[in-house]
Amino acid sequence: MAKISTRHARAVRRIPSRPAVDNRTVTPPPATAGNALLPLGALMLAASFSSWAQTTAPGNVTTQTGTPSLAPVTVREQAEDNGKDTLRVNRTTIGKGNQELRDIPQSVTVVTEKLMDDRNLDTVKEALKNTAGISFLAAEGGEEDIRLRGFPLQSTGDLFIDGIRDPAFYERDTFNLDRLEILRGSASMLFGRGSTGGAVNQVSKVPRLITEHEVATTVGNHNYKRVTGDFNIKTGDNAALRLNAMTTTADNNGAGSSLDKRGLAVAYRMGIGTADEFLASLYHLDNNNGMNYGMPWIRPDANSPASATTLLPLDPKTYYGMASDYNAGSATMATLAHTHRFNSDSELKTQVRLGHFDRDQRAGTVRIAAAAQQPGGRAVTLSNFGPNTVLTRGTQLKIQDMQTVHLQSDFSNKFSALGLKHELLAGVDFANEKKTVYAARSAAQGGVNLTKPNTRVGAPDDGAFVDEGRRVLRPSSDFVSSGAGVYAQDLIQIAPHWKILAGLRYDHMKGDYKTFAIPAAASGPVTTTAYSQKISAWSKRAGVLYQPNELHSYHASYGTSFNTSGDTYSYSAATVNTPPESSRNIEIGAKLDTADKRFTTRLAVFHSTKLHERNTDPLLNIDVLSGKRHAAGAEIDVTGRLTPQWEVYGSYMWMPSARIDIGAAGAEGQGARPSLTPLHSGTVWTTYKLTPKLRVGGGLNFRGRQTPIRNPGWMVPGYVIGDLMAEYIVNDLLTVKANLSNVANKLYADSLYSGHYIPGAGRLLQVTASVKF
Repeated sequence: MAKISTRHARAVRRIPSRPAVDNRTVTPPPATAGNALLPLGALMLAASFSSWAQTTAPGNVTTQTGTPSLAPVTVREQAEDNGKDTLRVNRTTIGKGNQELRDIPQSVTVVTEKLMDDRNLDTVKEALKNTAGISFLAAEGGEEDIRLRGFPLQSTGDLFIDGIRDPAFYERDTFNLDRLEILRGSASMLFGRGSTGGAVNQVSKVPRLITEHEVATTVGNHNYKRVTGDFNIKTGDNAALRLNAMTTTADNNGAGSSLDKRGLAVAYRMGIGTADEFLASLYHLDNNNGMNYGMPWIRPDANSPASATTLLPLDPKTYYGMASDYNAGSATMATLAHTHRFNSDSELKTQVRLGHFDRDQRAGTVRIAAAAQQPGGRAVTLSNFGPNTVLTRGTQLKIQDMQTVHLQSDFSNKFSALGLKHELLAGVDFANEKKTVYAARSAAQGGVNLTKPNTRVGAPDDGAFVDEGRRVLRPSSDFVSSGAGVYAQDLIQIAPHWKILAGLRYDHMKGDYKTFAIPAAASGPVTTTAYSQKISAWSKRAGVLYQPNELHSYHASYGTSFNTSGDTYSYSAATVNTPPESSRNIEIGAKLDTADKRFTTRLAVFHSTKLHERNTDPLLNIDVLSGKRHAAGAEIDVTGRLTPQWEVYGSYMWMPSARIDIGAAGAEGQGARPSLTPLHSGTVWTTYKLTPKLRVGGGLNFRGRQTPIRNPGWMVPGYVIGDLMAEYIVNDLLTVKANLSNVANKLYADSLYSGHYIPGAGRLLQVTASVKF
């Protein structure tokens, strides 16, 4: 077994060798946007070259008109909500159309670019931590899932980019995001399958009618380096180009994983504010990160019950995986969009997106070795855990490709009929998704057997290495799905202060899944097993809004959702004929603005129920139907300015009632509280401008106690971590900001699984210099 230095190990982890794959053509990778990224000096040079337009561009573009044959279409570019400038926004696109938040009878939380910048939130996962009700599953196989109100979010495809489904597993970055919009509760009427806990919409930055640029450079402990560039160029009276670029490297993310990623997003927008507006964009993200797969749980002593299980007393940055482990992947998306405005109250928006996603994960479980392998032959507990404790390293490979095609068209129209005001929203969408998964051949099958050596607790990051490039891959499964949906909803003002909403959607989907098996001791023949499923489902949404004035809006709503057994892109004999799960959400809430409209409070009480819940466990090879479960509680969000100098953001959820109402064999247990449903969760962030140039801030993130998946018999302790920020405006061009995250260096479990946990990042100090020109 070869060993290499830690420094070399990190290089190998960031630049993995790509093995040859049989049964498919291997071509050299195309030049990627990540390879085209330049260092800071080149970014600034490119920005300086384009800034010539700034001298001729007007500072504000206030109006643009449509074609002479149509009613004038007016757009106020600078009046639009811009996530870069504020924590509080008034409008959202997560409801398909561009709507006022007060007109959506459902809870919506918005994390703006300003909040992401203030708290240095570089990934979508970190940004989601700044909302209430979010928890994380560290799944077997590394497919970390996001839970909202305890219900799956990512594994069911409930992440979207600009309203289009973003179904692949990859580590999402925030460099091209204007905001995150979180819609809570059942929402299949808007998005189709999934959406039991809610949906997350990632809103991309778009070109604006102004020429301005920003380059931000961040350095921090663990040799953290990040450079982002945001270049917006006005190219005409109604056209603009925007380019966002990112490069990030670090020896450690504070939780045991190295970082090496690059991204580029280019968008061109023309006809801004006219009757016909076009957008063309290309996005590429390249990840070559390391991976801390997770750490095992431990008990205090040999006589301790399962309920005493706890975390290992180790610094979260320690790494016990192989130097050759890595978590690589890429995401490439090309989008074309056209908006036709019939008049100022009516428009048709059509989008088409092609996506290609690669994932190549070579990592594995870290476990405490059996007693026979330990010094003295004793089983390990906290009482004898120490530097000589032996750890084993497993192999969990996730190698897969996904190609997606999405087309959707949404029509919105405000009109009056029969003496009532209507806001109609209707649309159609089509999707085609193909996912191929690859497995490694063993030596007996014509491949290799790579053995990973054990390690000791006292020797983290030991540099042990296996040549992952020697593995021979073969296709192990293939999933192809196609779907179409059509929906319509109408928001009707039935009285001066009253509105009602009603919506209906129909979905039809077909999924085809094939597995390709070979003998355990031979390279063939290949045995193909095929499964096919067709699903048709209706989804409903209804709501009532009471708006006594422009500042207050109260709502009550009801919505349904459904999840198919193909949501995870696989079938089995036990699941292929299983009908969809069904869910419903009931909510009563309010959105209250202060008289100056600078501060907003959102309140809601909810009751979400999933009927005939299905949990397919690939390790146990069983199809689990929990039967029925629910989650109920209350939420509050506060956002805005208390004074011109004092800005506040807060999100809190209290979930006193969460229960498996009807259980099934192998499930989490009838009458038990479901896993990953903390009683309390939330965040608070506040900043204060001490002087015109100096701003300081601080905040807390917290989660209450919760159980890992399948309720293994113990509660994971809750946690509270604190963050600090100070920002100084040197001049009109330069701003310097310092962030100290997890101030107390709190040890806590961030993502949970029954066999292991992924620790949250320890204390991080990062300093950012931003140049605007």
